[in-house]
Amino acid sequence: MQIRPLRAYVFDAYGTLFDVHSIMSLAESLAPGQGAMLSQVWRTKQLQYTWLQSLMMSATQPRDDFAVLTAKALDYAVSQLMLPLDVQDRQRLLAAYDTLAPFSDAVAALEALAPSPRFILSNGTRSMLESVVRSSSLAPHLDGVLSVDDAGIYKPAPAAYALAVAALGVDAADIGFVSSNGWDAAGAKAFGFTTFWINRDGMPTERHAAPPDFILDNLTSFAPLVAALPRWGPVP
Repeated sequence: MQIRPLRAYVFDAYGTLFDVHSIMSLAESLAPGQGAMLSQVWRTKQLQYTWLQSLMMSATQPRDDFAVLTAKALDYAVSQLMLPLDVQDRQRLLAAYDTLAPFSDAVAALEALAPSPRFILSNGTRSMLESVVRSSSLAPHLDGVLSVDDAGIYKPAPAAYALAVAALGVDAADIGFVSSNGWDAAGAKAFGFTTFWINRDGMPTERHAAPPDFILDNLTSFAPLVAALPRWGPVP
């Protein structure tokens, strides 16, 4: 496999750097016996809504941002599971997205990439992303945050990935894109990034697109791999 020297790295946020299921203990305290299922249904519906909204956008169906979709996905999950959550409980769960726990291997992975630029590119709103980064230990190891709101469409639309190319000023193939979401890695590969799929759950590769360039179990194995790849210095 021929890999061009990578000049910058772009990470998905939710599920890759930040554990979306770190809300599970709160969910369990609010809905005993249903916390894990609530977290899973919420996340599944949240992702489905981003894809559906990208497809359905029109003059009569405007695009909701990720904060709105996250709230709607929570409402769906609560309804599906028939949970007796009140308004205050709902707000506590939504607020938890501002303080999601980073994965334990995230800091070391980001540190190992310095001095190359390290950005986030996420479906989240800028406010959501800035809040979760600020509350975490990752802030000193990130050089920028990009929200798909600036493209007006969600990943895996090419216009969303193009934000990273524009921000960094380098070719897509010179950017290492890191995501734990198979569909995101597929979209990034189709766009032209060098892709690293962090396959934490041991899922099969997607069949509708080319496979990612690298498949790893976690971010712990990411740093040694990158160290062995050709790298350029930071973007001027």
